[in-house]
Amino acid sequence: MDTASENTLPLTRIQRLIGKLMLQSKREGPCSYLESRVDMTELANMRKSYYRATRVRVSTNDFFFCAIAGAMKKFPLMAGQFDKNCENIQIPEHVGIGFAVTAPQGLVVPVIKNVLEKSLPQIAAESSALIKKARANKLDLDDFDGANITFSSLGMYGISSFFAIKPPGTAGIISIGKFEDTVVPVDGEAVVRKTMSVGLAVDRRIVSDLYAAKFLGCVRSQLENPETLTT
Repeated sequence: MDTASENTLPLTRIQRLIGKLMLQSKREGPCSYLESRVDMTELANMRKSYYRATRVRVSTNDFFFCAIAGAMKKFPLMAGQFDKNCENIQIPEHVGIGFAVTAPQGLVVPVIKNVLEKSLPQIAAESSALIKKARANKLDLDDFDGANITFSSLGMYGISSFFAIKPPGTAGIISIGKFEDTVVPVDGEAVVRKTMSVGLAVDRRIVSDLYAAKFLGCVRSQLENPETLTT
């Protein structure tokens, strides 16, 4: 019996591709890492009332996509990409957000295109359609094109916080954990609020730590005031 062959698992095509891209990113893109704690209490409550009022199903991730898009309008360098010679930073006219989805063929990253021009319901509809296509193994090449920033969530697996590796060609990646009941002081009293860790890895060649911190602060502000995302 060949014990070595029994304990050997050949890499799939997707695993080879992801491994190659992640290694390229770690070699070529020196990253800074920032983390912020976001109070999601109001957003969690508003999701229910928003559905009752509009009959539009919007996930927590959709609110994040909308908040990221809003922050990128104020901090466009977060969509910056190097030109071919890595001598200039180009800011694209249209911005796309890639987001990680578990599919039958492995982890895939479809892209919500032109997010700066879309409303929350439009973003929710497009993300839902892309998730369905991914899980049915029906994504085409165009669905993967155009990401300027990426989003990843592991909260559904009980993960509190993590930092993901940004894909090559993007300025950064946002990673979120699970909702956690947290005791915080409010007007001198201890109150339980629903909070979430939001991590950001950014290419330090494109974005300074201060710029990234202001961007992340803008994302946090919108999520903690979710009515700004529905107008």
